[in-house]
Amino acid sequence: MRSLRLKIALILIASIVAVVFVATAVTAVVLNSGEAGRMVGPMARHIAVAGEFFVAREQGKPPPREPPNQVVSTAPATGYRPEITVALAAALADLGVAGKVQVTQADTGHEPVAALQIGDGRWMLFPFPEPPGPPPQLLAALGAWLVLVVIGVVGVALVMAQRVTRPFAILERAIASVGPDGALPHMPEVGSGEARQTAASLNRLSDRVKAATESRMRLVAAAGHDLRTPMTRMRLRAEFLHEADRASWLGDIDELEAIADSAIHLVREEGAGEDRVEVALAGLVRECIDELRASGLPVVLVGADAATVAAGPLALKRALRNLLTNAATHGGGGRVRLSADADTATIIIDDDGPGIPDGMLAQVFEPFFRANPGRAQTVKGAGLGLAIAREIIERCGGSIAIRNRPSGGIEQVVTLRLAAR
Repeated sequence: MRSLRLKIALILIASIVAVVFVATAVTAVVLNSGEAGRMVGPMARHIAVAGEFFVAREQGKPPPREPPNQVVSTAPATGYRPEITVALAAALADLGVAGKVQVTQADTGHEPVAALQIGDGRWMLFPFPEPPGPPPQLLAALGAWLVLVVIGVVGVALVMAQRVTRPFAILERAIASVGPDGALPHMPEVGSGEARQTAASLNRLSDRVKAATESRMRLVAAAGHDLRTPMTRMRLRAEFLHEADRASWLGDIDELEAIADSAIHLVREEGAGEDRVEVALAGLVRECIDELRASGLPVVLVGADAATVAAGPLALKRALRNLLTNAATHGGGGRVRLSADADTATIIIDDDGPGIPDGMLAQVFEPFFRANPGRAQTVKGAGLGLAIAREIIERCGGSIAIRNRPSGGIEQVVTLRLAAR
């Protein structure tokens, strides 16, 4: 969110500063342009007065006004300035002076000279002063003005960017505060109108999601409990069947009970979390392996590093037991390796089973998923073991992935963050 706020502020700052800079540059250009044009009018009047004085003197008449300071020469100086000459000739024509005029400048170190040709072929020379540039105080004032504008623009842009991105900041905080159970906490409805509307919409969404989740949990739990009564009656009736049919019926009933129990466990994991404590992961893995081996499932521990994680011990044990059971049941036996580095602990469970088609790997964590529904089930199962395991592991802040091994079988990888030391 800070990056978005910074981008908006930078866009505002860059656009406003660019406009101010262009305006300042245009102002400076205007102040420094047209220098010759500003001096042409006064110079034309000066030459006209001098011409009147010279004509009056040649005719022996008194001059109409005081003569200017001029020099009469046989030729104008070198260094012709055509742009000023054209402008000066036009200004003299407007004053009624028809004589030939030239503006010359010997070199850049001397000021220009205006020359007016008089009747006898000689030239009357007039100093043509360079127009004064803007005073130093003006440049300093423009610089200070630009600095103040930039400072003001930066302040205003930051404030406006903060106000504009406030609803996005609320969204960011809401998304970051979503818990492992997917619950969206209520946001305070304060601030500007847009911020209050955003918070109110998020709160309504949170209420709807919570209501839908609770409704689903109640439905699944009720269905699981309601199934127990007819299954109990079916089990009692199965006891009166012939021995040849009894085992088949009892097996089907056991599978139905496993489905109901797994569904209830999944709902419990989604709905309520166990308090987190520090758990010695190596001891927990060994405990799960011992229980499964006591049940006749082939699972071995290849190696175990010391690692402590923050998790609910009963829930994490259930998740690991589900993964180990999956490897032992469907993979013909499981091998477990526990390794730890500076920040994470990794549990790898692999087997030598037939694996899972690559196109079905993305579905393995879906409830009731089975890669081969027709395969005989050695252990009771409903296809919810992996879904429950992922729910528990993600609630603990970890992750789980399943992939096929190149040599056959699958590899289940669980990653958990180590407890803070």
